Amino acid sequence: MMICSLAVGSDGSSSQGPAPGDASHKRFSGMLPPAALLFLVLVFVAGAIVTLHHKETLSILQLQPRRVAADEEPSRPAPPASTAAVTETHIDTTAIVEAPPAEEPANICENQCRSPGSEALPRGIVQDRSNFEFESLGGNPGREKVRRPSKSLLAIPVGIKQKAVVDKLVSKFPAANFTVMLFHYDGAMDGWSDLAWSRRAVHVAAADQTKWWFGKRFLHPDLVAEYDYVFLWDEDIEVDGFDPLRYLDIVGKEGLEISQPALDHRSQIHHRLTARTRRGGGVHRRFYKTEGGGRCYGNSTGPPCTGWVEMMVPVFSRAAWRCAWRMIQNDLVFAWGLDFKLGYCAQGDRSKNVGIVDSEYVLHRGIPTLGDAKKVKPSSSSASTAADRYAVRQRSYTELKIFNKRWKQAVAEDECWTDPYPQPPPPPPPTATPKG
Repeated sequence: MMICSLAVGSDGSSSQGPAPGDASHKRFSGMLPPAALLFLVLVFVAGAIVTLHHKETLSILQLQPRRVAADEEPSRPAPPASTAAVTETHIDTTAIVEAPPAEEPANICENQCRSPGSEALPRGIVQDRSNFEFESLGGNPGREKVRRPSKSLLAIPVGIKQKAVVDKLVSKFPAANFTVMLFHYDGAMDGWSDLAWSRRAVHVAAADQTKWWFGKRFLHPDLVAEYDYVFLWDEDIEVDGFDPLRYLDIVGKEGLEISQPALDHRSQIHHRLTARTRRGGGVHRRFYKTEGGGRCYGNSTGPPCTGWVEMMVPVFSRAAWRCAWRMIQNDLVFAWGLDFKLGYCAQGDRSKNVGIVDSEYVLHRGIPTLGDAKKVKPSSSSASTAADRYAVRQRSYTELKIFNKRWKQAVAEDECWTDPYPQPPPPPPPTATPKG
């Protein structure tokens, strides 16, 4: 190892330093070799230790690139250079554990969610959603469409006998804000063509079917996804005290996901919750009854005391209908029992998100139309009509039992579902007091 150097001239003599014969030079030359030798030995040994340690550490890291010391101490500042040569760093190779290998980049194409049936298509070409808006047969279809104004959907099952009532009802709903869809349960579509709004309505005909049958088959959530609200109303509704735009304004401000206009007291009313309150308020969400059967108190948590609407004039938000549509059974057409479960589709607390709008009310006339044999067979007798209506009533009760049974079975079989509205346990039976 080179420690120092002397300048040497071209003739081989040093250009500096004492003369060879100088006495002081002799004394220095006699003392220098032992001290210099000892210093060189120490420097060489220290360098060897540092080099050996560096090579050992490097070899460990090269052989075990993904290992870490389990008992690694917090990092400390490096020792001074003067002591680095004589300090040996200790590495406990027995405490080295295997770290999990680095994850490979995920294949983004493997876990893409695609609609059933669209797996063979490029994603961007799939159009899952639609609407009932009419399109022009001319024009430029490649032109980027102007965003349509917000609209809602009014869907009604109709028969030609109720034409005047339905005309008055539909005329209340502005064309700019509502799309109209008629379900003709008597098949008589031609009799509506003389009405001013008939050409802008969507007409669907199927003999002797209910509005829930129509709704399940023609109001799929993807088809009505562009509408803010779905009005699924009966035909025998008078709307003298109802304004649909004011109604939607109230529903939006109150945050109602499922709602209905209050029923005028002259209506056919099945549950008092849906009747218009005497105080004439804007919205009510619960009913109080402290005497007689079917009592409803302030702490009642479920229908028909709170979180409930009747089925003749329900109004669903887009999200609520997406849930309710799935609850409608394919083979049950009267939807009895469904009204007591609609609160599960309220997108939250049913006692808050379900309500009755008092300021916008309607009159439910309660005209029986289903099972009317005369609308199909004019020569049918009144006896046959009564028999048909009795059969309709009997099937309604049977469907109620079937739906409730299916609900209980579904709850029992779904281990991942938690009921947000658990039923309180029934009270224990009274114990008999022993005589004597």
